[in-house]
Amino acid sequence: MCSAMRFLIVFLMFDAALGGDPYAYIDWDVSFISAAPLGVKQQVIGINGQFPGPTLNVTTNWNVVLNVKNNLDEPFLVTWNGLQQRKNSWQDGVLGTNCPIPSGWNWTYEFQVKDQIGSFFYFSSINFQKAAGGFGGIIVNNRDVIPLPFGMPDGDVTIFIGDWYTRGYQELRKTLEDGTDLGAPDGVLINGFGPYRYNESIVPAGIAYETINVEPGKTYRIRVHHVGISASLNFRIQNHNMLLVETEGSYTIQQNYTNMDIHAGQSYSFLVTMDQNASSDYYIAASARFVNESIRDVATGVAILHYSNSQGPASGPLPDGPDERDTYFSINQAKSIRWNVSASAARPNPQGSFRYGDITVTDVYVLLNTPAQLINGQRRTTLNGISYIAPTTPLKLAQQFNVPGVYKLDFPNRMMNRPAKVDTSVINGTYKGFTEIIFQNNDTTVQSYHLDGYAFFVVGMDFGIWTENSRGIYNKWDGVARSTIQVFPGAWTAILVYLDNVGIWNLRAENLDSWYLGQEVYISVVNPEVNNKTELPLPDNAIFCGALSSLQKEQSHKFSFSDASCVLSSSNKILIGLLLVLFHILFFPS
Repeated sequence: MCSAMRFLIVFLMFDAALGGDPYAYIDWDVSFISAAPLGVKQQVIGINGQFPGPTLNVTTNWNVVLNVKNNLDEPFLVTWNGLQQRKNSWQDGVLGTNCPIPSGWNWTYEFQVKDQIGSFFYFSSINFQKAAGGFGGIIVNNRDVIPLPFGMPDGDVTIFIGDWYTRGYQELRKTLEDGTDLGAPDGVLINGFGPYRYNESIVPAGIAYETINVEPGKTYRIRVHHVGISASLNFRIQNHNMLLVETEGSYTIQQNYTNMDIHAGQSYSFLVTMDQNASSDYYIAASARFVNESIRDVATGVAILHYSNSQGPASGPLPDGPDERDTYFSINQAKSIRWNVSASAARPNPQGSFRYGDITVTDVYVLLNTPAQLINGQRRTTLNGISYIAPTTPLKLAQQFNVPGVYKLDFPNRMMNRPAKVDTSVINGTYKGFTEIIFQNNDTTVQSYHLDGYAFFVVGMDFGIWTENSRGIYNKWDGVARSTIQVFPGAWTAILVYLDNVGIWNLRAENLDSWYLGQEVYISVVNPEVNNKTELPLPDNAIFCGALSSLQKEQSHKFSFSDASCVLSSSNKILIGLLLVLFHILFFPS
């Protein structure tokens, strides 16, 4: 440990004692590691040698200082699915806000998990790298003064589910660039492992599988994250009810489910009590939805729930999921997920104190998604006929330095009667405006959408074409607040969002293939009264690229990884000095 870090620890001890928010210092080494989750050896992206990566476990309002060393052979960025980065889109980790971390460099994210609780995850946001890993969990615990709306669980378990391909991510992205669909996945992983061999005719021998060890009679909080590429998955635990208590930072009305449809990019946490007789182990299953039986047999992940007093291995058929042809089951299940308006959360007021149904809407956007199409000879996906293309200069840097011609604030409120095009068109959001966004899915598959920087209220979804009369079925009281929502094919989903977080924020398809081909847009939220209270300044360690490349110092981020977290700003050094003086005054008075 360097001397500066020792001083910083002293500083942090005093900072906590004096009522400041604690800091978490973390080092990540991102590199390729070898794995064979489906029996085929391939390179995956590990963090500190782990696949999936380590869990970021912090508490509301903690400050995170996280140093990332990029040991891949190409640039890397990590984004934080569901963390709102209040006043701080500089740390959002997408191409609209950050230059990628070059190979061999390290860069330090610094952000606060301000006024949030719940279950989230991180992942690599560029170059289709998510298809190779680079993801992990985020837990934001309640502060002690904010009670949980349920009893303290006996344990906490994180489960990652996702569709997976044995082809490398470079090959997958080239497939898309060449105008071809990815095809059906080769399997579904649970915590980075392939399926338990529940059926010898379907699962080959030699596949390593995940085992979750539990104690009989105990209740566990099980956090499930869909970190896959695109396929909607049905999650279930044999013979066990799952009590839904939270999704993406909001406590929910507590309801039991025997299974849950989880779509790309979504996160849920359940309370599961180990109340069975343990005559054998139990299956944990995650199987693809809305596909034919032959694909579903392959696209099913299976793990094992093992009681400490289990009398034998799991055997027999998997627990049944919903009828694959019954899309109404899925949409009705989604509608049943509602906000617990009486629960306390990270804000000082109860969750339900924000009466979103009584607020006047200032802007309305109907975002139409259609199947991929050829634009200028390339297969692209669109929203309102625009396929987003990332400029070489991040939007946020271009805004900061008034770089002309990088983007246009002209994204249309609705689909326009014109040919589809590739463009860098941005939504001009109204600061502290209340915006209604309707996602209309005219594609043939489920699409899920995520908004960085915010939690939005899910107020309605239904099959058919959205019209203004559709507002008559909106939930104006306890629609759940979350950051990722599904839109069924031939259907619509409506959300409301209060644009109080200044910055430039990514609104994207979480289906990785749709996102990679252009289905995203950014929302610019600017406070017209310029001050330093609603947005943090440009970080001292910002990486410059594109039109601002000349501002980058060649060696500024190539320092030794072991010293990275010891580099302090001059302001920190001054604070440390002052606090050391205070230390001597308090403990060594003359």
